[in-house]
Amino acid sequence: MSETTVVPAGGTAIADRPIEELVAELPWVTIVWDDPVNLMSYVTHVFQTHFGYDKPKAHRLMMQVHTQGKAVVSSGSKEQMESDVDAMHSYGLWATMEQS
Repeated sequence: MSETTVVPAGGTAIADRPIEELVAELPWVTIVWDDPVNLMSYVTHVFQTHFGYDKPKAHRLMMQVHTQGKAVVSSGSKEQMESDVDAMHSYGLWATMEQS
């Protein structure tokens, strides 16, 4: 009896796809870093204003930035994260993006 390899319809098996396609699909994240300049209340306000987070979530993220030095504040496509990083910079916050 011979072994049969089962491949999902459309050839979407991970092993059948080029690594470039897989990497491109991985989500990106925006990271806000702690700085000695901005007030904690201001950072909370920025998270509420830009991302639409409620006050408890914005405060929790701000405290993570303050106590751990950084926090992931958003995730999505590369283009979305570039936009979020630019927005954080326009608010005067230090932010970077990376592929997660």
